Formats: sequence, structure tokens, C-alpha cells
Amino acid sequence: MKPLLRKVTIAALSGALLLGTAATTTTAAVAGEDKAIACRSAASGQGAFYPGPSASKFYDKVFGQGPAVPGLDKTTPQGLAAWPGWDGEGKDLLLVTSYGKPGQDALIIGIDPHTGKHVGTVAIAESHVGGIAISKGWAFVQGRNSGSQHTIRKYKLSELRDAMKKGGTPYLKQVGESRKVAAASFVAADGGTVYAGKFNDSGRGTMQSYQVGDDGSLTEQKTYEVPKKTQGLMVTGDKFVFTTSHGRSKRSNIYVVDKGATDIDRPSTKCYRAPSMAEGITEFGGAAYVLYESGSYQYSDARNVIKNLHKGAISSVTTP
Repeated sequence: MKPLLRKVTIAALSGALLLGTAATTTTAAVAGEDKAIACRSAASGQGAFYPGPSASKFYDKVFGQGPAVPGLDKTTPQGLAAWPGWDGEGKDLLLVTSYGKPGQDALIIGIDPHTGKHVGTVAIAESHVGGIAISKGWAFVQGRNSGSQHTIRKYKLSELRDAMKKGGTPYLKQVGESRKVAAASFVAADGGTVYAGKFNDSGRGTMQSYQVGDDGSLTEQKTYEVPKKTQGLMVTGDKFVFTTSHGRSKRSNIYVVDKGATDIDRPSTKCYRAPSMAEGITEFGGAAYVLYESGSYQYSDARNVIKNLHKGAISSVTTP
């Protein structure tokens, strides 16, 4: 990562070039705002398909309502991943990780992306479960963190599949010891690569990429810069797409960055406002799905109380 002074200088000199048609705002509160990167913020009053004020005209145009998120009366959703062909019979699944009250197991919740049906729920050991990633026969989930020490747990997909089919809320144990990592506030995958990074509420953060072994081992590769207050990551064919948020009364942001960029200060970086309390984001079937924790029983006073996933075409979501 380049020195901060150089970043600020570049932003100051080229601010007019970043998002040429984007407008900044000084009157509406936003979360995870990176003042060096302008965001499309023009809004239209009431949200078109979700409660509360509009986040931005662009968001309202490219996203629509997706499947409902189960369990919001008792748990708070965090991570989101796609699991194509999960049952061996051609069916697909979206996986939502959710945490409960202190001392309660965390959950992995399966949703059919085609029908919106709640397919099943599996309990795992207590954690904030800030992210989940599917790669090479494994599910990787944020583990328990202690101070600055973050961990990632791994679960065999074959065992997760069996548990998801059982009915009720069966408990699934992790395989082996948790992997200690630099950070795992959010977790995502792209083929045989897992990305894990840190939520930083005071400035830009970083994430690491890891090569996934057949045994679920994670070998660290590269370090990347991520926007301030990053909560989720989606990796497409040519983009990193980050969700950022912090606070129930503030709008979220969605940043679109060139895939593989280790420095987000570049003219191609785009940003637009999203509803409050955005968390995980994932790609499936040419669509982006975004998860919000604002629908949880904890946040009935949020700016936007969202109890459904939001869905938009990748081609539109990534070209603000």
C-alpha cells in the first residue's frame, strides 16, 4: 500500500476525474465514506422497493427485492455466499451466516435463489460469522476472534450438505483447528482463492488472498487495500465489489474496483450509496445479491429495515 500522503495528493489532484458524473453529499449521513473517492449519492425520497429513505437513484435502478432472510427475529445476518449444485442434483443455494445472543450457536442458513424457499439451517460454534466462502469442497467461515487475532474455520461441504438436508437445526463441527489469519471480518472466494480482510472504522483496511489446498489449507498470497469500513466482498470476472457500512442511521456504500488492484486510488474506481447496514455480497447466476443486517430484531430503528436480500444484474451493478 502506498503512503497515505501520496494517496491524498493523488485524490486532490484528480478528484474531478473520479466518477465524472457522481455527486458528493454533505447533508446526508453515510457510512464507510472515503472522502478521496466520490460516490453517486443523488437520491429520490422514499426507497423504491425497501423501507425508509432512498439510498441513491442508481441503487434503486439496478437492484430489486430478492428472497426473504429467515431467522431475523432471533439472529443477525452477516455473511453471504453462493453454493451452485449443492445437493448433487443440480439445485443451487445461497448461504447466509447469522449470529445470535451471547452463548448461542451461530447459524448457516440455506436459501434457494430461484424460489426464495428456506431450504435448511445448520448450527455451528458461536462466532460473529462475518463472512463465508465456498471453495474446492470447503466452506470457510469467520471464527472466534480474540483481540487482534482473527481466525477462519473450515467445514467439509459434504458434511454441510448432509446436515442441511436433515431438518431441524443440526450441529456441525469444524474440521481441524481454526486457521489464524491477519483478519477475517469479511470472507469471500473466487475459484481456488479465498480473500479475507479487516473492517477498519478509522481508515482504509487490507485483505489477504489465500490459495486453497485440496485439504482446505490456506496459503497466504497477496495483500490488497480495501475501502474504509468494508463489510463484504464479491469477486466477479474483472471486479472487486466491496460493501461498506457502519451505524444504523447511515447509508452504506458500494465500491467497484478493478479485480486484482492492490491500491484502490485509481480513476476506474466507482462508488454509489446503498441502504443502511449492508453486510455480505455475492454473485450467482449473473446476479449480485446483497445482505443487510438491518432486518434483525436488534435494529428496528435502522434507517432502512431490510428483511430481504437485494438482487441486481452484475452487468448493471458493476457499471455505475
